[in-house]
Formats: sequence, C-alpha cells, structure tokens
Amino acid sequence: MNKNISTIKGDIYGAIIAAIIAFPQALAFGVASGMGAGAGLWGAVILSLVAGILGCNLPLISGPTGPCAIITAVIVASVAGNINLVIPILLLAAIFQIIISMTEIPRMIKYVPYPVISGFLTGIGLIIIILQISPILGGTTYSSTIQALASYPNLILNINPHSAILGVITLIILFCTPKIISKYIPVQLLSLVIMTGIAYYMGLDVEKVSGITFSLPQAYFPEFSYEIITKYLPTALTLAFIATSESLLTGIIMDSLTKIKHNSKRLVASQGIGNIFCAITGSMYGSAATMRSVAAVKTGATTRLSSILCSLILVFVMLKLTGFISQIPICVLAAILIKIGYDILDLKVIKVLKYAPKDDLYVLIGVLLLTVFYNLVFALGIGIVLSAILYAKRIADNTNIKENIYNPTDYTPFETKIERESHYKIRILHIDGQFFFGSITQIVSHFDELLETEYIILNYSSNTELDMSAIFALEDIIIRLASQKIKLFLVIPNEKVYNQIKSLDVISQIGKNSLYTDENSAIHDAIIQTHLENLYE
Repeated sequence: MNKNISTIKGDIYGAIIAAIIAFPQALAFGVASGMGAGAGLWGAVILSLVAGILGCNLPLISGPTGPCAIITAVIVASVAGNINLVIPILLLAAIFQIIISMTEIPRMIKYVPYPVISGFLTGIGLIIIILQISPILGGTTYSSTIQALASYPNLILNINPHSAILGVITLIILFCTPKIISKYIPVQLLSLVIMTGIAYYMGLDVEKVSGITFSLPQAYFPEFSYEIITKYLPTALTLAFIATSESLLTGIIMDSLTKIKHNSKRLVASQGIGNIFCAITGSMYGSAATMRSVAAVKTGATTRLSSILCSLILVFVMLKLTGFISQIPICVLAAILIKIGYDILDLKVIKVLKYAPKDDLYVLIGVLLLTVFYNLVFALGIGIVLSAILYAKRIADNTNIKENIYNPTDYTPFETKIERESHYKIRILHIDGQFFFGSITQIVSHFDELLETEYIILNYSSNTELDMSAIFALEDIIIRLASQKIKLFLVIPNEKVYNQIKSLDVISQIGKNSLYTDENSAIHDAIIQTHLENLYE
C-alpha cells in the first residue's frame, strides 16, 4: 500500500515538472512550426495522453520537439500554410509510424551511423538558431534558412530595440541562471514568466503570441489525393523516421534510468496512434521528448501515469492562464528556441574530431550542410548511403590476403581457468571483428549480463581505428561498468589503435595504467588486485 502511494506521489511530482518544462517548449515549437502556439500546446496534450494510455509503462512524456518542429515548418511552408493540405501529410506520417512499428525497423534504426545522426541533429539545431535570430530582433519569421540569412543585412538596419533587449536578456537568463536555481525552477519557464511580466508592465512595443484556441480543437477530415501522396511521401516518411528515432532514443535513455526494458514496437505504435489524433485535430506532430521524460524520472515518476497527468495539467494551464499566454512576446519564445537549438547541437563530437577517421568527418559535414541549406530528406538519405560506401571502402582497405595456419594452444583454457579460479570476479572478453557503428549495440548490451564481476579484461585486437560511434560506445561501456563498480582493463595489441585510444579523453576515466598492449599483463594485474582485496576482506 505504502509503495503504491509512493509511486503515485512520484508520478504526480514528475508530471508537474514535465508540464512546467513542456509548456514553454510546446508554445515555442508551435510558433516555429508555423501551425501556431495553440497547435503546439494541443499537440503536447493529445500525444502525451494517447501515448501514455497506449504506450509502455514508463514515464515517457511526449509532445512537439525540435526536429519535428523543423520538418513540420517545411511542410507548412511548402503548402503556403494551408491547414487542409498540412493535415493529410501529417496523417500520412503517423500511418507510416504505425507501419514501422509492425516491422523490425524499430530495432534497426539503432544501426544508423553516429556521424549521420550527429550531422542531422546539429543541422536541426543550427536551423532553429538561424530562423529565430530574425524574430528575436523584431523581424519576420522565415521558413527557409537561406531566406533568413539573406534577410540579415536588412534586419540589422531595422531592429526593434524593445524586442532585441527582451530577447538578449532572455538569453542571458537561459544561459547564465545558476544551477542552484534551475534545479528547482525550470529556466525556460522562469525566463518566460519574468520577461512576459516586464513586457506587459512596461508596455513594450513587441509582437505577442496570437491565434491561441482554448476550446476543444476542431476535427478535420483530410482529403487525400494522388498528388499529395506522391509529392509529399518522402517528407512524410522523414517526419515518421525522425519522430520514431527520437522516441526510441528517449526509450533507451529511460531504460538506463529506470532499469526497465521497453517494448520498442509498442512505443512506436503508441506514438503513431497519438500523432493520428494530433493530425486530425490540427495539432502539432511530436515524439517522446527526452528532456521532459528525464526530468519526470528525476523527480520521482516511474509509470505511464505521469504522462497522462502531464497532459491534464497542461489543459488546466491553458484554461486558467489565457490572459498570460496572450501577452507572451514572440521574441522571448525565439530566445527559448535558440537555447533549445543550442542544446540540440552535438557539441560533444568536437572533442573527438581530430581523432576520428576522415570518412566520419566527411559524412558528418556533408549531412550537416545538406540539412541546413538544402533538404532534410536528401541529407538523411545521402548520409546513410555515403556511410555505407565509405565503410565498405574502409573494410576493403584493411583487408589483406594471407595464409593463416590455426594452431590450438592452451590459451583459451588458460583464460577459462582464470575466470573459474577467480569465481568469475575476473572476466576476459574479446571483441572479434570491427568495433564500429554496426557492432556497438551488441557489445554494449553484453555488459548488462555480467553478474558478480569485479574486473573485466577487454581485448580489442583489430588493426582498425575506432570511428565516432565506437569512441562514444567505449565511453558508454566505461560509464556502465563504473556504475556497476566494475574495473576495466583495456588490452589493445595494435600500436596504431593503442595510440588513438591513449590520446582520447575517455582513457582518463579508467586511468592510463589500465591500458595494456599485452593481455597477460592485464590478467596478472587483475589477479594481484583480486588477491589484495581478499586479504583485506
């Protein structure tokens, strides 16, 4: 009984925090998408409610997100804002999501190379930032990055000083608020309330949010045509793919936080059904949102009840805060979006740029530029194809034809003997084959199965350097093992790969003394440390 009460209490607290974070984001994404702030809020309400009822029993808070907002903005711009043409495209994307959930694709998306994901997400972040510079300075909101960049010279000559001041102060609050404050009050909500109050009481001449509808959203009956299906099929597929990927990524993060494995097919299906309801009500398309879901878990949420409660809280906020919402300056929302765009940028990749293979850099930069300046769909397709071609070339370049005579020795029995005699406190693992984006999932998941282990000797004998995916996978392995209080000894016989790993930041997490070129040395040190621990016990 007490456990049930504690669970419900945690879900309520988690829902409140998630709603506080979702509110300014949904408003901002709705405006950025071109569908309006009301569509953003109702999208958060409907998707979180439907996905919460039908989805996995995890606190997955759903709603509009940055990548979905940008693709939706492209759709809205391509049909000149005609909602009757937007609806069937969004509905088509939602149907694709449900179809995807019936296939093995939810399990295969994790094989998309890291440089493609990194380039795409960084491109999305840059698009958000570029498009919001104009409204933060009091200018027009554009749907194209090229148009936005071309407008900058004229924008500088016609800056609205009130918008610029509000926007800059909002950015300062967003980036500089001490963690001791943001820990208790989400910084986006804090900046929204403070800056809206300042704009209202000082009577500043700035554009405000408009077009909010707080009655139940209107039902639309989409009219499909051959032209819509053929012309917008790639865009609908891209939206479905991005929403699915983002939801699955959030699900993986939830797994690590809650220690509960989610059903990926059910997760995607619930999101698709929720997006169908969003589409036919003219609300914004969305996905499971990582930031909101993590915040809910950190506050105590453990079940899907938090997602359902979050949507109900948002409805209450809309009904009770109509006057406040109508006074929110567009420049403040633009500043919030710029911060969100900055958070989407994959800045952690910078620390490995000089160590990563050039092939990865070519893919990352290519996807990034195509995403920002050309076409989102084309960027993803080219990135995946280019990664496959370059990987095939990399494998071919490292393939040597030579005679290899197999001579069995007592080496494997020796390793088995070490594991048995240490009561499996010491385990010796070999990575056979290439440690690359296609193999990291199996390798990382293997470390969830190791029980009673105190030392792992990981032997990677390939002569192929680690790509970006492998570098971050290695970092994930180290973090996972550290959380399980398992000491890692890394054995890298190849000099080129050894020097690469030695120069990475991740090595500081296990210590340079834990990096070896010879497995026997690692085994010797592990045995000594095991004996020492036994003596102290």
